[in-house]
Amino acid sequence: MSSTRIVPETRLMAADQLTADDAWHTLQRHGGWHLVRDAFVRLRYGDGFSLARAFAFQLCLAVVPFLIALTGLTTDLGVESGGRVVADTVIALTPGASVDVVRELLVDDERTEETGELALALGLITGLVALTMAMSQVERGANRIYGVERDRPALFKYARAAVLAVAAGIPMLLGFLMLVAGGPIGDSIQREYGWGGWVHVVFDVLRWPASIALTVFAVAVLFRHTPRRRQPGLSWLLFGAGIATVLWVGASLLLALYVSLAESFNRTYGALTGIMALLIWANLTGIAFFFGFAFTAQLEGLRVGAPDPAEPDLWKPVTQRSPVDEHTAQDEGVHQPTSG
Repeated sequence: MSSTRIVPETRLMAADQLTADDAWHTLQRHGGWHLVRDAFVRLRYGDGFSLARAFAFQLCLAVVPFLIALTGLTTDLGVESGGRVVADTVIALTPGASVDVVRELLVDDERTEETGELALALGLITGLVALTMAMSQVERGANRIYGVERDRPALFKYARAAVLAVAAGIPMLLGFLMLVAGGPIGDSIQREYGWGGWVHVVFDVLRWPASIALTVFAVAVLFRHTPRRRQPGLSWLLFGAGIATVLWVGASLLLALYVSLAESFNRTYGALTGIMALLIWANLTGIAFFFGFAFTAQLEGLRVGAPDPAEPDLWKPVTQRSPVDEHTAQDEGVHQPTSG
């Protein structure tokens, strides 16, 4: 349930959209800390943390099939250089017990090749379906944070989610792949294809801005097209998308550092270390993502004169409610619990 205040749709005079300059002036006028605090309130009263967990679950259901597709691609390519590069990528994403399993897939025979093709096809199909469900969770979360109580009709909602899964979800996963496994991928390509040292250095430097650019692009597209409302211009939305990206990158790096340095984490979960890290990462991703939505919604609310992030809490036990409270609650349309 959401009890956030609805953010009125913005309609400006000539351009018919808000711009980055408008966002910057609004931010300067109202103050950054005040806006961050109200964005957190909007996230909380929009049930953002529960929606982030639902999004995280769907995101994990998408990532795992794509990893299966990668292992299928490894088997399909076999002992060729491409197969070894893909195998090193899978190992980088799923460390620990998966190393021996992935190495066993580099067998060049007809049976493993057929198995790899099947795993590749089923992994891609299942991953795209799960990613579509994740995009539908994004719409639900965005709507609640903006105060919109109903999603689009089912057919339009999931058709739109399928398009966004390709247009935004895949670039986001590629950004994650370059962020987490870009180093091992570069090392593997250099080893298998004989890259020069300077090429590897250039790749290792450029993968960071490329990862961030892919993520910002994907987040901005979702900010623009997922809520069931008329959104402002893309330049305005880049503020919230940038905040979501910074939080996401920071959380991902801190989690990767913790998993690599905390021996107790690996000892506790053993072969499940990669899965547990994926679950934590997906939940942090959802929180960062929906906080960026809340920040953008609150910024627009301030611009159009609707600064309150949530509806007032008018409920009191019947024995403590005064006639003034009764009248106010009736005016606000709040349901009155009855005794007995």
